[in-house]
Amino acid sequence: MKRLILQILLLSTAFLFSLTSQIIPVNAASNSSSDPSANPAVLCLPGIYINDPGDCTPAGPSTYLTQMAKIGITFPLTPLPASQADPSLAQMDIHYGEVKTENAPIYPSVEVALEKKKKLASERINASFAYISYDRSEEVDGGRFYYTGRGWMTAADVSRIGVLPRFQGLTFNRTPNNSFGWILTFLSATPVETKRTPGYQIADYTGHLLTEYEVVQIYDVATVDDSDWYMVGPDEWLPEKVVARVTPDTTPPEGVTGDRWIAINLDQQTIAVYDQRQLDFATVIASGSDPFWTQPGLFPIYEKHETTPMRGAFEADGGGGYYLEDVPWTMYFDQARALHGAYWRTKMGFSQSHGCVNMTVGDAHWIFNWANIGDPVYVWDPSGQTPTDPSLYSSGGY
Repeated sequence: MKRLILQILLLSTAFLFSLTSQIIPVNAASNSSSDPSANPAVLCLPGIYINDPGDCTPAGPSTYLTQMAKIGITFPLTPLPASQADPSLAQMDIHYGEVKTENAPIYPSVEVALEKKKKLASERINASFAYISYDRSEEVDGGRFYYTGRGWMTAADVSRIGVLPRFQGLTFNRTPNNSFGWILTFLSATPVETKRTPGYQIADYTGHLLTEYEVVQIYDVATVDDSDWYMVGPDEWLPEKVVARVTPDTTPPEGVTGDRWIAINLDQQTIAVYDQRQLDFATVIASGSDPFWTQPGLFPIYEKHETTPMRGAFEADGGGGYYLEDVPWTMYFDQARALHGAYWRTKMGFSQSHGCVNMTVGDAHWIFNWANIGDPVYVWDPSGQTPTDPSLYSSGGY
């Protein structure tokens, strides 16, 4: 609402300024030429003048409006040609829980689990990072128990996940003309505040606060002290580190011969889906972190699973093991690296996986529905920070 009021005031002021500027003294008018363009006191009505109108001077408010128009800002602001993805895609019939106990037992029955007879456990989960799925739970004698499909586990060993993250990306009805992105607050919930000028030299904060994953459009980029700043509105700037940016590019990457592909930007931690050379969908991801990077390159999706288990170890002695049940909407594209929903992640927008491209359940579901076996996945890092030497990569992991 504040932004709308500001825009109305700007246009009203510009209009009044133009009217008062066109009041010409009588003696000045009598000496003027019959050619209006010869009289510099005649201002154009407030508007956008990409070319010289000839019969008036496009100064004052028109100068500002024209400057804004050249970088894609018109009043009122044009919204992105996008909408939120279908929220039903984020729903799951499966329940999940984090395994908190090392070498946690799975019992053959609730009765055995109630008595905590670990020697009678039918199976154990031995992994430092483990999550189970369960389809029902029971309360018996004050204790809670979860049925995993292979047996029962106790609430002493499992912490259930109440609500999965609901964040979802954007679907597009056409490719936008400018870049856009999502606000990142990282591990804090503190909103970010825009500045009137790029850089930190002047503390000219606007009071306009943006919350986590709020969508912004990017109209211009300025480099100050070796850091990029984004113009996200009229005279409003943010440092690039707080925005996960998508720059639409409808030209197929090298090696892509068709009109549909998935582009993963490791530097910006974003994914964009193109169909018929138009942007269809985009969202925020979490890719592999050092030394388990997501490998740059061009890969085909070779396998899809609505849900699948993932397990493995990253150390020779079996340490660093992971055990994940019913990983949803999984699409393998580079050995054990896959696009998939990550129900254990609460934040996206920074690298944190062991090589896979993690997304919220809803976002992975959207791409799963869109993708076909053989569709190309283009992984790149415009910053050049991700190694490209294949010898540095294992088969990958979650």
